[in-house]
Amino acid sequence: MITVVGWDGSEFSPRAAEKLREARLVIGPDAILGQLKLSAPAVADGSLLETLDDHLEHGEGPVVVLAEGDPGFFGVVRTLRAHGAKPTVLPAMSLVTRAFACAGLNWEDALVVAPSGPGELGRVVNACRAHPKVALIVAPGVGPGEVARELAPTTPRALLVCEDLGGPDERVTHSRMGEATTRPWKDPDVVLVVDPLHQPREPSWVAGARPGPAEWALPFEGALPAEARAYILAKLGPRLGDLVWDVGAGAGEIAVECARLGAAVVAVERDEESCARLRANVLEHGVKVALTRGQAPPALEPLPDPDAVYVGGGGPDVIVACAARGPRSLVCVVRKFEQVPAVLDRLREQGYRGEGTQILASRLTHDPDGSHHLTAAEPVFVVHATPAHTT
Repeated sequence: MITVVGWDGSEFSPRAAEKLREARLVIGPDAILGQLKLSAPAVADGSLLETLDDHLEHGEGPVVVLAEGDPGFFGVVRTLRAHGAKPTVLPAMSLVTRAFACAGLNWEDALVVAPSGPGELGRVVNACRAHPKVALIVAPGVGPGEVARELAPTTPRALLVCEDLGGPDERVTHSRMGEATTRPWKDPDVVLVVDPLHQPREPSWVAGARPGPAEWALPFEGALPAEARAYILAKLGPRLGDLVWDVGAGAGEIAVECARLGAAVVAVERDEESCARLRANVLEHGVKVALTRGQAPPALEPLPDPDAVYVGGGGPDVIVACAARGPRSLVCVVRKFEQVPAVLDRLREQGYRGEGTQILASRLTHDPDGSHHLTAAEPVFVVHATPAHTT
């Protein structure tokens, strides 16, 4: 009864053409309906589900829903299935497939993002910060100009803007980031956001974003034991689409771990020697971390708002400045137990609910005589806070 037909600008397959001839109603975007000569009544898809329900209720015959490219790839099939329909699907070439083909690039290692609107711009940009090859299916308020404006100047990327894919004015434009923010674009379909400095590694067994690391809480030679870092990472919850601040980053142990787990990361550190060690750790582990050298809180002002923050160094003013930016999770290390209540009070004043945890790790040591004993490290006091208005 319901057939979903994908169209990529080329001639319909014989089966799709037959379904269109048999249809008693065709629903689709104005841009597609305006280019086709249809014998059946055609309706724009602005009220797809209501139109479909009304037609089927009266038993008026087969329906064809037209969509761009592959309608099962971030397309209308999901909407119909969620509504209880079980359509027959006849796909065409997806916009993403055509975009990479026109650009002459492979795309098994690309991350594909399809935002619903400007409210998801931040997550899209964070994915572009963290991943070297991203295909953005353009949505209102999330296009080449908006993405380039958010990425600049800390995250240089090459933008390949694909317009009118499958149409008479099809073109792929290699754009610099500054150009992308000012140039008028003619209804772009897909933007390929590529790190020009990325060196591809060995082929992966999975397409898109790579699986998470085999191990985390790595054995860094830093001030924090691995057990404390594991707890901190669990509370930060870094993930693809997030932006994490590591403030007072030191050698970047937390920054590197968050980047390995898929988040975009900004590390803030004032000490030159620590910055050098941080860069070395980033290179060793093959991750992306944006380094801001400076003193917090002033160094935080130009940064985009974070989803999660780790404060490894700095006083109460730094913690307050971080909380003021509204992260969903804020974690900080306090060197002395006596400082914990004051930190919790300051967080409460900023609308956060906090809790303190002491982490004491004892390592098993092997003695030359074959015996074993436990060696305790210095205790670490960790404060974790979330907005008080959340449940």
